[in-house]
Order: sequence, then structure tokens, then C-alpha cells
Amino acid sequence: MPDVILFNKPWGVLSQFSDREGRRTLAEFVQAPGFRPAGRLDYDSEGLLVLCDDGALQARIASPRFKLAKTYLVQVEGEVSDTALAQLRRGVVLNDGPTQPAAAERIDTPPLWERDPPVRFRASIPTSWLSLTLTEGRNRQVRRMSAAVGFPTLRLVRWRIGPWSLEGLAPGAWRRESVNLPAQAKKATRRPAPRRLRPRL
Repeated sequence: MPDVILFNKPWGVLSQFSDREGRRTLAEFVQAPGFRPAGRLDYDSEGLLVLCDDGALQARIASPRFKLAKTYLVQVEGEVSDTALAQLRRGVVLNDGPTQPAAAERIDTPPLWERDPPVRFRASIPTSWLSLTLTEGRNRQVRRMSAAVGFPTLRLVRWRIGPWSLEGLAPGAWRRESVNLPAQAKKATRRPAPRRLRPRL
């Protein structure tokens, strides 16, 4: 039975264990040999990062082909409009092609921790929050999607990946959980064996 580590990654931490430039990494927080991140979370984003000690489970979480839903809490510049939400739900066109439809909802300010460093506010421009759930994993996708509909992202917190959430985890904290990965899921992540060609007679 594989294990996962659920880690609340702070802002300004890389989703890896070492860095030649001396930036903060997972090694500062997680001491668990054999665990590797399943996917990544940008340096300037916060929230849930799942680490695995099982290759099949790691592939299943990280690979876009399994369409594991990921939910983000997003603070944007301006009062997000119904038109923008409708665009996000339909999918928006980015420079690398159209996105899949997303689950997008306007939400009240969530009871999150204070970010360090704090978000820069402009007194003349309000901010608002939305919940955005994706099944894709493009580079900086949430930020690009919010900008494409006219509401630049100020703060981005990944709250949920599949069945796992940040519930009860402070920034920099982590917990370890066991996962029952079904046999068919393991088979689905394995590469098929190469076909053996029979010689022609």
C-alpha cells in the first residue's frame, strides 16, 4: 500500500528538493527519503503538493491523461464578472490552444493564512475571489486563464487534488497518509510490454 505526503507549500518555495541558485526547496520542510512530488506548483503559488513513494501513483496524479481534478482558490484584481465566469466554464483560448471547460464560481474571501510576503493592493481597485477546478495541467494555466478573461491573478492557492485537500494544514506543514491504489490503476500506469515479432518463414 503506497503512502502520500500532503504538503502545504508556502509562497517562494520550489517544488523540488535542491536548487543551484540557493532558493528555498522542499528539503527545508519535508524529511522523508523516497518521496517525490507528483506534479509541481509554481514558485509564486501556494497550497497543496502531493508527494509519493510509489511510481504508479505518482504517474496517476501527475499525468493529464487521468484528468485528476485540481481546485484552486484564486484572488483576482477587480470584481470578477458573470461574463468572465461563463468564459472560464466554456474554456478560453490561450497561446498554446483552447483550454478545457473549468468549474468556476465566485466565492467569499476564504479564511486563509496571511501570505508572506503580503499581496500588493491598490486602493483604487477592488479584489475578489473565485474557485477554479481544472483537469488539465498546463504551465501557469490558472494565471493565464484569469488574465485572458480580464482579471489578473494576485494570489493563487491550490486547495484540492482529487480526494486530498489542505484541510488542517498550516503553511509549511505536512502529513502522511496511506493510499489503497487499485490493481487496475497500477496496470493503467504501466507501459505495455514491447511486442515480440515472429520471424517470417
